[in-house]
Amino acid sequence: VLSFVNALPSLSMDPSKQPNAHYYLKHQYEQMNSQQQQAVVQQAANMVAAEQQRQAAVAAAVQQQQLQQQIAALQKQQQQQAVALQGATSQQQQVATLQQMQQAAVVAAAVQQAAASVYGGTPVVQQQPVGVASSAALAAPQQLVRVGVAPVAGMQTVNAGIDINALQEAANREYGAGNYAVAEKHCLYIHQLDGKNVAAMLLLSSIYFQLKKLDKSLHFSSLAITANPMCAEAYSNLGNVYKERGELHNALENYKHAVRLKHDFIDGYINLAAALVAIGELEPAVSSYLSALQHNPDLYCVRSDLGNLLKAMGRLEDAKVCYLRAIETQPQFAVAWSNLGCVFNAQGEVWLAIHHFEKAVQLDPNFLDAYINLGNVLKEARIFDRAVASYLRALNLAPNHAIVHGNIACVYYEQGLIDLAIDMYKRAIELQPNFPDAYCNLANAFKEKGMIHEAEAAYNRALHLCPTHADSQNNLANIKREQGKIDEAYGLYRKALDNFPDFAAAHSNLASIMQQQGKLQEAVMHYKEAIRIAPTFADAYSNMGNALKEMGDIPNALQCYARAIQINPAFPDAHSNLAGIHKDSGQIPEAIQSYSNSLKLRPDFPDAFCNLAHCLQIICDWSDYDSRMIKLVGIVADQLSKNRLPSVHPHHSMLYPLTHAQRLAIAQKHAQLCIDKVSQMKHAPFTYPARSELGVSKCRLRIGYVSSDFGNHPTSHLMQSIPGFHDREKVEVFCYALSTNDGTNFRQKLMDEAEHFTDLSTMLDNGKAAEKINEDGIHILINMNGYTKGARNEIFALRPAPIQVMWLGYPGSSGSPFMDYIITDGVTSPLRLAYAYSEKLAYMPHTFFIGDHMQMLKHLTERAILKEKSQGDPSLDTVTVVNATNLEPLLSNSMTNVKSYIREAEVVHGPGKEVIRTEVVVPVVEVPTTEGVKQMIVNGQVATSLGDGVNVQNGLAQFQTHTKAATGEEVPQTLLVTSRQQYGLPEDSIVYCNFNQLYKIDPPTLDMWIEIIKQVPSSVLWLLRFPYHGEANVMQYCVDRGLDSKRVMFSNVAVKEEHVRRGQLADVCLDTPLCNGHTTGMDVLWTGTPMVTMPLETLASRVASSQLFALGVPELVAKSREEYVSIAVRLGTDRDHLASIRAKVWMARTTSTLFDVKQYCTDIEHLFYKMWRRYEQGLEVDHITDGTAEASDV
Repeated sequence: VLSFVNALPSLSMDPSKQPNAHYYLKHQYEQMNSQQQQAVVQQAANMVAAEQQRQAAVAAAVQQQQLQQQIAALQKQQQQQAVALQGATSQQQQVATLQQMQQAAVVAAAVQQAAASVYGGTPVVQQQPVGVASSAALAAPQQLVRVGVAPVAGMQTVNAGIDINALQEAANREYGAGNYAVAEKHCLYIHQLDGKNVAAMLLLSSIYFQLKKLDKSLHFSSLAITANPMCAEAYSNLGNVYKERGELHNALENYKHAVRLKHDFIDGYINLAAALVAIGELEPAVSSYLSALQHNPDLYCVRSDLGNLLKAMGRLEDAKVCYLRAIETQPQFAVAWSNLGCVFNAQGEVWLAIHHFEKAVQLDPNFLDAYINLGNVLKEARIFDRAVASYLRALNLAPNHAIVHGNIACVYYEQGLIDLAIDMYKRAIELQPNFPDAYCNLANAFKEKGMIHEAEAAYNRALHLCPTHADSQNNLANIKREQGKIDEAYGLYRKALDNFPDFAAAHSNLASIMQQQGKLQEAVMHYKEAIRIAPTFADAYSNMGNALKEMGDIPNALQCYARAIQINPAFPDAHSNLAGIHKDSGQIPEAIQSYSNSLKLRPDFPDAFCNLAHCLQIICDWSDYDSRMIKLVGIVADQLSKNRLPSVHPHHSMLYPLTHAQRLAIAQKHAQLCIDKVSQMKHAPFTYPARSELGVSKCRLRIGYVSSDFGNHPTSHLMQSIPGFHDREKVEVFCYALSTNDGTNFRQKLMDEAEHFTDLSTMLDNGKAAEKINEDGIHILINMNGYTKGARNEIFALRPAPIQVMWLGYPGSSGSPFMDYIITDGVTSPLRLAYAYSEKLAYMPHTFFIGDHMQMLKHLTERAILKEKSQGDPSLDTVTVVNATNLEPLLSNSMTNVKSYIREAEVVHGPGKEVIRTEVVVPVVEVPTTEGVKQMIVNGQVATSLGDGVNVQNGLAQFQTHTKAATGEEVPQTLLVTSRQQYGLPEDSIVYCNFNQLYKIDPPTLDMWIEIIKQVPSSVLWLLRFPYHGEANVMQYCVDRGLDSKRVMFSNVAVKEEHVRRGQLADVCLDTPLCNGHTTGMDVLWTGTPMVTMPLETLASRVASSQLFALGVPELVAKSREEYVSIAVRLGTDRDHLASIRAKVWMARTTSTLFDVKQYCTDIEHLFYKMWRRYEQGLEVDHITDGTAEASDV
């Protein structure tokens, strides 16, 4: 938890204003709301009027000259006709000529009359391009419509040469300039001259729509339709009128008819979209916008409006794409920059939001909403001076804007200027009496002044105005909660430090930003500077502890947290951070205490609560388990709904009753953190062509394995032989270690057998690490960490390889856009659950899991049962067992008698899955007495003799002389004895075991186990103290449910070799359905011990089923709790059935694919090639399930 200095309560007093989805004719007009228009119009009225008068005077002079010329021409024509009349030779010719003269006189009179009546004495004809359908644009912004103006086709003259086109163009010009009265006169005159002129009718309908004369608008739209029933613009304008009247059904019908008549009618699609939004039909509205953009992709205004709609629908990523496309088309489009800022703010990307709002006001200094939004986000980021400046700019544009007054008051409040805040809140309420946010914050200010009565009255007034006003409710119920901590701007801290170098708070906050950017050394430097300036600066100590912890310096981190708490014992963040150190160190009781202290100080501290819940899960403390889970799930749901980083870690999400969508969303938020971190780097992600020009036949595939677990870690125990077993003719293996060399043989083996091994642990710059991988030309990069300790997903976020794959080390989805596939199988991840993954599923033919046991623990491939000659035939083969790579010295010992323990088993064999019956023979070594072995165990001796020079060694790790053999780094070469006596297990009882960490057990699981133990006489449950502090809780839970405490047995955690080998002493392993034993499942199966499991819905809960299917024992996979209990009870009560199943598991270890690393490498290489071929062919990433075994319905 990072704490920021001077973090005050988050008041949430005013929702961030966002620009409305209006359509405007011009760029500037698009950026204005109604208030802004009024201000701008008022401000520019004189300038516009002057300019219009100047243009009118010039145009009038020109037009007057043209009319005089036209009159002169008419007079000349009359003179010529008079001459013609005198020369007429017949009465008929005289009459015709006289009629022509009369008509010419009428025309001349009409021209003169037009000049006097229409133009005020001076005719004006403005020459301009004829407008197309979209040129008439929209009505007032709030109408959300476009009116159509049809183009004028060709030159038209009526009555002796009147140019109707010129009049039409003049009307269009005046309409576009907002001079509706003049435009109306033009159109009426045209309509008088030509009653069927559709263009004039359309423009008249548009003019009257703008003037709110809806009946006249409807009349002229209807006339246009009568004149031309195929005129799409007329139907669109008619729809505008109906929409304005609230007759949305009629509006929709007309809009739809308009686009049916004219398929490329962009304005029609836009108006249709607006009407669909008005009736709540959002998806069809999206489709309508897309239709408009299909005909003209460069309509950046429409693209931005589509983004607004998608944003309102909660589709923030899609909205973001729209805004980015709009900006790409028109980089100067301020509205899109502001809208994109709103999306980033909604996603919690404060700094990106600030950047985009600043860009918006830079592009348009009169953009009111952008100033308000910028002020809001700066206020929430506690950048108060810039917030006030932004709000003041907004007030310059709109002096009576109540919300802006309220926002400035909020800043004053957080600056401690309480009296100013009260005055400003009152001013906001004066401007907008029904303003609950202002009342709420006025109450905060009253409370700060100690005016409790006035505060309560103001809160109640806010709740009266808005009963669901959550902020007033929260503040009224918990009025003292005044501190909230958020990020501050890197640039501002730098500026503050330039002006005041001894500003301790700025040093600490700047360091916090650097820490989030991964600049840990620089962060620690600034924390130390802050502490030098202010030695009692608790926040700086706590935050420096966070940085040191991230650097792996745990002792100094612990000291920092302790010092912070010493300075400020009521510092909840420091208590929580200290608890994290204890938790990671395995000191769970101490962690629980510190988390509890934190929650006492801040009861609604989600991070502390969720981590406390995890600690309690680790030690099986299930007091109030149900209510705890309900609260935890509620916290996660609330955080996700508010687009916050959830307090539950992705790796822990499998333990709680969350939905698949919630688990995936948790992972996605952590993936976004990686993306955000790399976005601040100078290094952009690598890009690749849509398809590869590199054919698979031309080279070997370069496979890169990335892990922090190349060493003594379960992941290496599973896959350490894979680099050596890969086919060097097909693949070139690269290993990238994220951790330092631990000096073990596990690390050395990987270093020796991988063709290329690179230690990236000292290359802390993720950009440079990604560059190294990219320079190696990796084709497929494997992420083996996911969200486990030591992961560096930022490397993968930089896309150093064209194909990136999740595999083995993390039991879940990355939730990231930068991971393409997850290697899994049809049992672990059936296609019906594909929606739970962000990656595409890539199936292995058997199981995606693998174990190196056949190489690492080769001595366990053979075993012998040790017993006294006086004892009868063993009913159990799990009492005393001897293992060695070579049992011959024991079997040929003259002091012993060797018999055979024979059991029949049905084994699935071959590609056709043929079931064959076979015998499993285990030698039984009878010795005169086992007393020597028993005494060796009792007395803690290293070894004892069985006579004839044959010695057996005590199998307990602490007595093994070869430490690397004990850790599993080398195969033991001695005869090792493993006995129930060593662990206090009863020799004649069925032993059920589970060797998982205790956090994987939940109440329903332990309830099943208790039921099984109760149904199987004399049986015991064998668990590990993993951790030690969980034993008492598990034991008490069992006792409370009527199980004798003697029937639950615990052993300490052992090193690897002993941990695996002692699994032979159990008869049955009971798996944990909540989260299976993955590596531990492989360990117990390698000893021949059957495992009962029950798959649930998460990947982590289905791995054991996959292992058992691959092993050929699907009968051990239950489909219900009842079946789970039934399978386990039968194994415990039917000794013959138990022996048969144990024999089957023992045989299948070496005959199935489960432990066959060489075959696994062949299979995964085939899968790699399938991935690459898709990329090579330019195909999209998709599920790869072909050629795999059919998934069972589990």
